[in-house]
Amino acid sequence: MSNVHSILLSGVGGQGTILVSKILTEGLLAGGYDVKMSEIHGMAQRGGSVSTQVRYGEQVDSPIIGPGEADVLVAFEKMEAVRNSQFLKPDGVAVINNLEIVPLPVASGKVEYPQGLLEAMQANFKVYSFDAMKEALEIGNPKVANVVLFGAMVEAFPVLQKLEWEEVIARVVPEKFKEINLLAFRKGRELVSHQ
Repeated sequence: MSNVHSILLSGVGGQGTILVSKILTEGLLAGGYDVKMSEIHGMAQRGGSVSTQVRYGEQVDSPIIGPGEADVLVAFEKMEAVRNSQFLKPDGVAVINNLEIVPLPVASGKVEYPQGLLEAMQANFKVYSFDAMKEALEIGNPKVANVVLFGAMVEAFPVLQKLEWEEVIARVVPEKFKEINLLAFRKGRELVSHQ
């Protein structure tokens, strides 16, 4: 179905992947789309992978994204980008947090963290990459790195730009964190618009 778009969000437990998927799905529903979402939490509380698949359009039959079907991949960590790259379309867009979260086998010295991950992604896809944690720290709270990435995704995938994301963010996040999340969203959009 050509009017259905697919977005894959992938990170490590504790990075706020689920909050971003909630903002995304609520905004798409408010925009009048049929939306289906699937979450995979594997060992999230122990630093394991977390991914959310969101599909939206006029009529969506399944939340599952098959290989080569995702329009956008948002990776909250570099290795997660490569791990999920098989799901991106050949002309897909990847928004990647230039962050390394060391998994247990690397921390224990059994293996090394792979090098050249961003270069591998750039060789195959349109990639927007930056240090979302650094940007969030400059705004004033490292916990909004996820919303920086969300803003980048909206800017990188023009189909999403027509929706009222700032209203959705203000509705979804707790009132006391509203302003900093709006700043984070704008920062993410700015980072992509300047690349």
